[in-house]
Amino acid sequence: MKKTLDYPPVWLAAFVLLSIYTGPGWGHVATTLGWTLIASGLVLTLAAAAEFRKHRTTIVPHQTPESLVTTGVYAQSRNPIYLADVLILAGVAIWTGSIPGILSLPVLFLVLERRFILPEEARMAEKFGEEFEAYTRATRRWF
Repeated sequence: MKKTLDYPPVWLAAFVLLSIYTGPGWGHVATTLGWTLIASGLVLTLAAAAEFRKHRTTIVPHQTPESLVTTGVYAQSRNPIYLADVLILAGVAIWTGSIPGILSLPVLFLVLERRFILPEEARMAEKFGEEFEAYTRATRRWF
């Protein structure tokens, strides 16, 4: 059961719900900024997913992809979907005015990095060797 729920969207949903249920809202400017961040995160997620589909490889975090995706948004960030998760949470926290939501941003960041990114990078380095190492030298982890 624990492994079934250990996926980035589950962590994101938990922190988003925290933000929604604890925020009083901060007005029009915060609403606009919040929804802009949410929309940016969703667009980034869709663009990243399209690259995985184009390369016919898995997007599932606990699996090793069959090919190394370095094109599209992956040319700018090695982890655009995780970056999108942080943008979405930031947007929801700002939109709702949730102090706990804002305080959970670094927690989500660390969860994504330690539970998902670092293990994924280890699997990718093992599978793709020098090709992955060259990619890590040329492309930042987050942005």
